[in-house]
Amino acid sequence: MMATKYFGTDGVRGEANIGVTVAIAYRIGRYLGTHFKGSTILIGRDTRKSGMMFESALISGITESGGNVDLLGVCPTPCVAYLTKTGEYQIGVMISASHNPFYDNGIKLFNNKGEKVSSDLEYEIERYIDQEFELETAKREEIGIFNDVSGDVYKYISFLKTCVNLDLSGYRIVLDLANGSATTTSEIIFRELGAEVIVIANNPNGLNINLECGSTHPEVLCQEVINQKAHIGFAFDGDADRVMASDENGELIDGDKILYLCGQHMSNLGVLKENTIVTTVMANIGLYKALDKISVMTKKTQVGDKYVYECMKEGYNLGGEQSGHIIFRDYATTGDGLLTALKIMEVIVHGKKQVSELLQELLIYPQLLINQKVNNKEAALSDRDICELIEKIKIELGDSGQILVRPSGTEPLIRVMVEAETNELCKKYVHQVIELIQGKGL
Repeated sequence: MMATKYFGTDGVRGEANIGVTVAIAYRIGRYLGTHFKGSTILIGRDTRKSGMMFESALISGITESGGNVDLLGVCPTPCVAYLTKTGEYQIGVMISASHNPFYDNGIKLFNNKGEKVSSDLEYEIERYIDQEFELETAKREEIGIFNDVSGDVYKYISFLKTCVNLDLSGYRIVLDLANGSATTTSEIIFRELGAEVIVIANNPNGLNINLECGSTHPEVLCQEVINQKAHIGFAFDGDADRVMASDENGELIDGDKILYLCGQHMSNLGVLKENTIVTTVMANIGLYKALDKISVMTKKTQVGDKYVYECMKEGYNLGGEQSGHIIFRDYATTGDGLLTALKIMEVIVHGKKQVSELLQELLIYPQLLINQKVNNKEAALSDRDICELIEKIKIELGDSGQILVRPSGTEPLIRVMVEAETNELCKKYVHQVIELIQGKGL
């Protein structure tokens, strides 16, 4: 049974007090507290102003139902996943809207394996949110309590240091922390590994998360790398489960380039399982051509790190998205920006080259992505004229490009992406589709 009303591809998400309300958070807490009665539930959050509000609602719901709560405070999403897996927890909760603006927020759930929870559990929670049934409250000694375990974030940092063998002495690295979750972890670990660190977007105030900084604005990082004459730079998103990078020349390193860098390195070492990388349909054609040259195979999934991970469970250990969600399944169950940054540094240190040299054989095709706001995503994607235009463009592009039109999993948007041999062709085809959608008024 698939849940669709509240839960998207990455949990519940929407504008605080509009799309996601305290009532929803409270009822999620009530269900979790009842379902895992007597157990302790782990909760983390990012730096959004509304985070503590939703945290309080979850605590109330869980403890009222007989569950206990451990509070991590501000931490990365992969920290919650890791500690849920390794600690005495049946469920972990992350309060975050990832790369979205500060006024959005969301709730992500992880099971005791550190994986996204099942659709069946989401469906039952949705039924309870919609008041299709009620739950009893805990009485007397069964009422739960909550505790501060913010110091456990360092367990996650210590774990990451065991995932790499690195001495970063002599490396100058810029970190853009997006005024988000990475502020609690990233600078610490890079300094402990010996790097000279320049930090930007490191002063969260509840309103500036992802604001003209972080992985959604990598141009800021790229310029700072040039200004600081750094070897490399990393820009995290709001909850630090993804990362973008900049080479020493200020050139952007997105998820496709990261997969190439790490995939080639792992293949050369003989540790890339099935010699295969899991990508999504958004991956650049240039990535596939470059991997083909070095005899590394690929598997494609639909967009979403949830789907990448599900595919990886078939026996693969490297996968990810162009957006910078990269999963190293030997170590993690979800995208992890800090782990990815450390793995990139491992490639650089081992290769004893500048990162731009390591990417010389990868030619990225021009790509254009435009988001179009719509009233009804399903109606837009099933419209006959729009579908016919998409098919026509696919035929015209042939093997020299691709078009992908898909709904956002978290916002009322249709994403139109075209990849082609020239920027002009990308613009031509994207605007054809966008103009048709706008003309339909869907």
